[in-house]
Amino acid sequence: MLARAVTCAVVGLEGYVIQVEVDISPGLPRFTIVGLPDAAVQEARERVRAAIRNSGCEFPMRRITTNMAPADLPKAGPAYDLPIALAVLISSGQLPAAPGLTMFLGELSLDGTLRHTNGVLPMVAVARDEGFETVFVPACDAGEAALVEGVKVYPVETLGHLLRHFRAECLIEPVSKDVSGASGLARRREAAGKQGREFELADVRGQEHAKRALEVAASGGHNLLMTGPPGSGKTLLARCIPSIMPTMTYDEAIDVTKIYSVSGLLPSSSPFIDERPFRAPHYTISNAGLVGGGRIPRPGEVTLSHRGVLFLDELPEFGRNVLEVLRQPIEDRVVTISRAQGTISYPANFMLVAARNPCPCGFLNDTVKQCVCRPSEIARYSQRISGPLLDRMDLFVDVPRVEYEKLTGASDAERSEQVRDRVEASIQAQRERFDGTSLLNNSEMGPNEVWKFCQMDDAAKGLMKTAMSRMSLSARGVPRFFFGGGGGGGGAGGGVGGGGGGCGGGRGVGKGIPSYSEGVAYDCGPVWRRSDKCVASGGGASVQAGGANGLRGVRLYFLIVA
Repeated sequence: MLARAVTCAVVGLEGYVIQVEVDISPGLPRFTIVGLPDAAVQEARERVRAAIRNSGCEFPMRRITTNMAPADLPKAGPAYDLPIALAVLISSGQLPAAPGLTMFLGELSLDGTLRHTNGVLPMVAVARDEGFETVFVPACDAGEAALVEGVKVYPVETLGHLLRHFRAECLIEPVSKDVSGASGLARRREAAGKQGREFELADVRGQEHAKRALEVAASGGHNLLMTGPPGSGKTLLARCIPSIMPTMTYDEAIDVTKIYSVSGLLPSSSPFIDERPFRAPHYTISNAGLVGGGRIPRPGEVTLSHRGVLFLDELPEFGRNVLEVLRQPIEDRVVTISRAQGTISYPANFMLVAARNPCPCGFLNDTVKQCVCRPSEIARYSQRISGPLLDRMDLFVDVPRVEYEKLTGASDAERSEQVRDRVEASIQAQRERFDGTSLLNNSEMGPNEVWKFCQMDDAAKGLMKTAMSRMSLSARGVPRFFFGGGGGGGGAGGGVGGGGGGCGGGRGVGKGIPSYSEGVAYDCGPVWRRSDKCVASGGGASVQAGGANGLRGVRLYFLIVA
């Protein structure tokens, strides 16, 4: 007798409906699985056999052939255990045929208990998109599956429990609609309340200009590079960024949770990712660890930081080859991994934040301790970071030594909640500006959008012309000025300079020097690359700059726009 059950396979972040077909025929006892199964799927034979027996049913001692269609799609992982077991029981006449438009997911233990299964969220999303009305999942994954709207989710504890449900002996109640979808996510957030954050911006003493840069970067999704001596607070500042970033929307939370679900990194205490990711890999990471890889490509750090922050501390210590692989994901916001089995694309829309010392000893241009590095050592140190990678950074900030008075004196610094309110207001202004487009924030603007939204008056054009010639800006670097500084001239929220305006309201953008001079101030390059010194000033900002090697090599001595 032929029996069928429906399940799902995940390749990358995409799901595919799988038909599990079981045929039991006379012959010597044999259990065969075909359809490109991997080792974990092949081992399902032993798990299914033991789970059926330990659930009070009889395992048929005949020839059992299991086909998983489509046969040309690789099948990996233990999520096929439950549909295989059900198809065997249906084919042997111990269970009625499964209802239509129903999908089954889950790994079986030997006693019939359903275990946690990776990738439940994208699988349930595929079930909804393909018109399935009901999904049976392990009880421990029901909260994750319930994030998907438009499908009934049934939590299953054991195989025996599911058998009694189909025999109408003990019905399983579906997950309540009150805890599913966007409304369920909102209720969970409300129930959890505002928990204290580990890192608070008000705890950082001094560094007001760096805090301003963090606010600008978080508002527009801009890449940020901090340079300063050891102990100046670069790492602490970076770890405070998630506390000022806006709360993720429902769609963003679903996207991030899918990634962590497929990677097996969902925390056991929560079925969803509610906070924006903050990833800080060690500088010994490999290429595959950073962008993803493996025989079956898995998400790397650039994907795990999607919609969040990727923090690279001690940037020059990373291997040059490792850093170079970031160039394409930063530009395209997606990473494509090609292997012999096929090509997989993962999202990689992250905010890159990096920190570095100015030289090997760390005290170049320090006001207290003298640098002991030779010029050749400083040159070699600076060459560890390529020009094309630096050209993709939006904001460059010096983080100098903090003075004793600021460390020990009373602090009236703003708390993260206050800054986040301004960031969220600026994000809303950007959404209004980009209404009807696929853009989400200023950093995603292309040349056409820059020239459309960022108009300049004659004085601002003069400042931009001087900056471009003196700082050796590339064609990519020029637009950075339009959304790389902070808000003067009534700019629209969320970005910087004229292109995004400051963290404030309104749909318009600044047209004058005050709107762009802070963009010039923040758009500075390596502190150690200085030649042809010049001074560009305007609107309250003062920048001492020097271009070198075709890079935006600028030494920053600025006052933020008033």
